[in-house]
Amino acid sequence: MTGVANLWSYLSTTPLLWLTATILAYLAADAIARRLHNHPLANPVILSVLIIAPVLWVTKTEYATYFEGAQFIHFLLGPATIALALPLWDNRETIGTSVAPILLALVAGSVTAAGSTILLAQAFGLSPDVILSLAPKSTTAPVALGISEAVGGLPALTAVLVILTGITGAVIVTPLMTVLRIPRVCGHRIHEHVATDS
Repeated sequence: MTGVANLWSYLSTTPLLWLTATILAYLAADAIARRLHNHPLANPVILSVLIIAPVLWVTKTEYATYFEGAQFIHFLLGPATIALALPLWDNRETIGTSVAPILLALVAGSVTAAGSTILLAQAFGLSPDVILSLAPKSTTAPVALGISEAVGGLPALTAVLVILTGITGAVIVTPLMTVLRIPRVCGHRIHEHVATDS
């Protein structure tokens, strides 16, 4: 038993352990989601959190220790965000014919997302640093973290809020597409973009 405890003490401090645990948790979560026919509530990100969180709690592992391994995946968020530009480039002709509506929608969405968040946060009497952490929650993680740090927010809080926003969007979008009668293939692609964007 002492040997196992010593082995765990060694492994728990190595980044490779938590990187491997995160990857395995996601693979398991993805397999569960597929078995449940990609039900909106069976989002792989949600399931991964539900797998990893109890492990961290039982092993009494601090988030900072966990993040030493998970940061390698966090680093890949940057290239993944840039890769989202590829579909935009592939559809540049279509986008070129709809620049005005797209820009209007982006401005309206950005102002509504940030503005409503700030106003609600102020109404509830939240502290300025929390409000600054909330404001960029509707952008992609790398961008949100950069904004949060630049304006004096709490990047760790912003990261959690971005993930929660992305998960909420991923859970809601599929039923919404069904209600709006948008074809399943198109809706599934949107669902994937929402989930990965966070």
